[in-house]
Amino acid sequence: MSMRDRLLVLVACVTVLACVAGVAVWHASARADRRNHVQAGGPAVSAGRVSLAPGGGPRIVFRSMAWGPHRDELTSVPAAAPDGPRVASGVKCLRFSAAGGTGICLQAERGAINDSYDAVVLDADLRVERRVPLAGIPTRARVSPSGRMAAWTVFVGGDSYAGTDFSTRTSILDTRTGALQASLEDYAITRDGHRLHAADVNFWGVTFADDRHFYATLATGGHTYLVRGDVAARTVTTLRTNVECPSLSPDGTRIAFKKRVPGLSSDAPWRLYVLDLATLRDHPVAETRDVDDQAVWSDDATLAYALPGDYGSDLWTVPASGAGAPRRLTASALAPAWLP
Repeated sequence: MSMRDRLLVLVACVTVLACVAGVAVWHASARADRRNHVQAGGPAVSAGRVSLAPGGGPRIVFRSMAWGPHRDELTSVPAAAPDGPRVASGVKCLRFSAAGGTGICLQAERGAINDSYDAVVLDADLRVERRVPLAGIPTRARVSPSGRMAAWTVFVGGDSYAGTDFSTRTSILDTRTGALQASLEDYAITRDGHRLHAADVNFWGVTFADDRHFYATLATGGHTYLVRGDVAARTVTTLRTNVECPSLSPDGTRIAFKKRVPGLSSDAPWRLYVLDLATLRDHPVAETRDVDDQAVWSDDATLAYALPGDYGSDLWTVPASGAGAPRRLTASALAPAWLP
């Protein structure tokens, strides 16, 4: 092949690749634009006032993923009508949690080259009280029952809990004093009665018992552990293995969590379980699909969690007892908080 022919082949290849890239960008842009238009048959969403204040009546506040001008905004619905019309706040969050009149909103700042992320503390009227830059992609968030303490987890390497090639950073913030514990990896770890020193430690999925004590997942040496932590002492102690993304029941007696079940696909390894803290015995709930979420207790008897849906994710509920059957709570929603 002559030099001229080689150049022609090279030009043709470059042209084809440019066309393919252009089509891909066009499709992505078109899909992004479609997300700004209301989906047929989707929930009704309108702008209004959303409050986190206690005493506003039983309601659910969550990230609405319904296509339209209010996509990704915090929205509110009555707890008795979860599939009813939504009131949108104008505040966008990737992850969200709220309690005691305080919210934690993990946000994205879209850049021309790279995105950045912040943890934003919100007051009861969704006003920004504090903003903390994040070191990675947001994945989990929780607020203590009083609203004083907030915690979040980000991916700083990798982007999935399913495999082993990932790294997380979990932080705890005192929203009253502004004191930030930037990484739980600075805590002293006790495993089986002995101090643990390991370079591969990761934490994620904090759930608060009160303003001092919490539970979380610790990963090290290819194993995951449920740990109980003490914010003041900066210590964690392992309780048992194979517990991820714990969520403490309102009565403080049980932990809902995702458990790796032998024999399942490595891409979908989890089932939703409930652990009795007094006996450390667990049982599965009636949901048999893979749940990659930190469940929320809507009350002492019911769990809520996200599963993939047509427009991102849908919220489902299932009895914590193991009886009954899962049911879809509402479509196009993520990261719910039940408020009184």
